[in-house]
Amino acid sequence: MVEARLASKAVYEDFKLRVFTEPQQGATYDDLLRVATTAESAGYDAFFRSDHYLKMGPVSGEPGPTDAWLTLAGLARETTRLRLGTLMSAATFRLPGPLAISAAQADQMSGGRIEFGLGTGWYADEHTAYGIPFPSLRERFDRYAEQLEIVTGLWGTPSGETFDYDGTYYRLADSPALPKPVQRPRPPVLIGGAGKKRTPALAARFADEFNLPFVDMATAADQFERVEQACTAIGRDPAELVRSAALVVCVGKDEAQIARRAEVIGRDVDELRANGLTGTPAEVVDTIGTWRQRTGITRAYLQLLDVSDLDQLELIASEVTPQLD
Repeated sequence: MVEARLASKAVYEDFKLRVFTEPQQGATYDDLLRVATTAESAGYDAFFRSDHYLKMGPVSGEPGPTDAWLTLAGLARETTRLRLGTLMSAATFRLPGPLAISAAQADQMSGGRIEFGLGTGWYADEHTAYGIPFPSLRERFDRYAEQLEIVTGLWGTPSGETFDYDGTYYRLADSPALPKPVQRPRPPVLIGGAGKKRTPALAARFADEFNLPFVDMATAADQFERVEQACTAIGRDPAELVRSAALVVCVGKDEAQIARRAEVIGRDVDELRANGLTGTPAEVVDTIGTWRQRTGITRAYLQLLDVSDLDQLELIASEVTPQLD
């Protein structure tokens, strides 16, 4: 099996592993800092986090949520190489102008390492818990589309010029469109999700990367095809979009270690093998190769549900990553 992988190295060409955390499940900033600095020293490409204010499932969520953009700003000053971003910030949480300012400032603080993931917002309970309006799905998509136009418009406005926008939900007049991010014309924009019409259309217009979270390969392949068709429909080269997937990770040197890690995160090993990157390093390398061949992804976001398990990150870095180079 190893010889087969080595004989087909092109399958893994330019493939990147990124660390993805879910701190609403229970993590402090210092917990996330340890994950990020471990990821950086181990050679991972990026550290991403969710943007949620309420825990999910049968966990306490203590000590409570951390704000995504405050976290990224802090990590911007405490890392040097790691790309930093969100999967995904909720458009319902922030007004587009202040969000553009926050992300641009974080990009400045990091020296140009921010990646901007934005979604509609979907988790109704966290909106109720913290007093955040949660309109209908149609309105959330309409607001989301306007936010994408505004944030990218502000960043793309040449210095010395102003930005105006007259939408249904947001209006900007004579905005100086400042501050500017370091990355020009803007930080990479990530869009994702399984919506069959509006999501691919918005990705074709605005995205630099399209991400699918926690779906099977067939579903991913179908959605990537829709995005490709949406790009073609507006005259954009689909090859300009990076394809990626977020997958729960549970890697161990042997079956006993895999089972222990699955138990800690409350998941079944067989289910994880079917739906994530689970198994020995050799198994995971093979799974990545299959994902790459069937869907064309070039990045995998490793959902680390146990943020204290830094040994797992180091195991993947030492025994999986070298086989992708």
